[in-house]
Amino acid sequence: MGSTNTVATRYWSPLEDGRVQCDLCPRHCRMADSQRGLCFVRGREGEGVVLTTYGRSSGYCIDPIEKKPLNHFLPGTPVLSFGTAGCNLTCRFCQNWDISKSREIDTLADEAPPEVVARAARDLGCRSVAFTYNDPVIFLEYAVDVAKACHALDVKTVAVTSGYVCPQPRADFFRHIDAVNVDLKAFSEGFYRRLCGAELAPVLETLRYLKHETDVWLEITTLLIPGENDSEAELRRAADWVVENLGVDVPWHFSAFHPDYKLLDLPPTPPETLRRARAIAKERGVRYVYTGNVHDPEADSTACHGCGALLIGRDWYELTAWNLDHSGACRACGTHCPGVFEDRPGRFGRRRQPVRLADFAARDRNAETRPES
Repeated sequence: MGSTNTVATRYWSPLEDGRVQCDLCPRHCRMADSQRGLCFVRGREGEGVVLTTYGRSSGYCIDPIEKKPLNHFLPGTPVLSFGTAGCNLTCRFCQNWDISKSREIDTLADEAPPEVVARAARDLGCRSVAFTYNDPVIFLEYAVDVAKACHALDVKTVAVTSGYVCPQPRADFFRHIDAVNVDLKAFSEGFYRRLCGAELAPVLETLRYLKHETDVWLEITTLLIPGENDSEAELRRAADWVVENLGVDVPWHFSAFHPDYKLLDLPPTPPETLRRARAIAKERGVRYVYTGNVHDPEADSTACHGCGALLIGRDWYELTAWNLDHSGACRACGTHCPGVFEDRPGRFGRRRQPVRLADFAARDRNAETRPES
């Protein structure tokens, strides 16, 4: 299983029966020699566990930061997004299944050392790099090295994750992250077990940890699936938990499901379901609630919780209004809006731009071999 993209990991422990246990996530995969865990990218090699996708990506793309989705973190700015392959959950509704469920490691598109990723982001004008498409927890070692290289160049880092990770790697990962969107897939253990092959409790632990033990900017997303996690009772329970444990200022995104992967027998989420979920969350005290995957400029926009004035207008991923002062406060009443804002919003808009990092790596190699004049 060894390759130039294989690196040793530290999150494992030996077992008495000769196997080793991966301690990265609560799944705790137990592996004999040459076996891989459920994520397929971490496996037994010799006496330890290795990551087999270090420095490899399923592709790079410049996105609007609002697509992650993050509405209160550097609005309007471009983010260089990438993922690898594999996942530590088995979501039957996965909408990136071609990446997250892939076992074709050798087909990963681009190869780039962390420093190349960071320089590419800076040179392309991206304010941040996002670990997304599949869960960055499973390529933690690569993500952390990329984050270190980014911070050396004043580029921020973003994680889009399910939050399914053990305490020590969780701390080691998030100390290098500036903003995170955590997928709160539902608010029932039954849903997590039946549709994700996982448990809810560790996700809630991660959310509490991020809010109370780090300075990472936090937003959450729930994909609403008709008949599965969209009942009013469940939404009320979830909203009450969010307010009690995370506070009223953590932005919450409700996104529309469309049939995909192994959940093809359910209809798409009706827009009225998203509006109802948004209304419930706001009634229970959540101040900033948004909808996704549907066109709803009102529900995409940010209003001041003090006076109701429009702070940030959005139409899809395009900013249409900006009424925050230099300190992130409402220009009408002075109420502070929580988030990470700069004096001026970005103007990247809604476009999406694929990028080949191999070109940046080749440029660096050419620079290294070019003779001095």
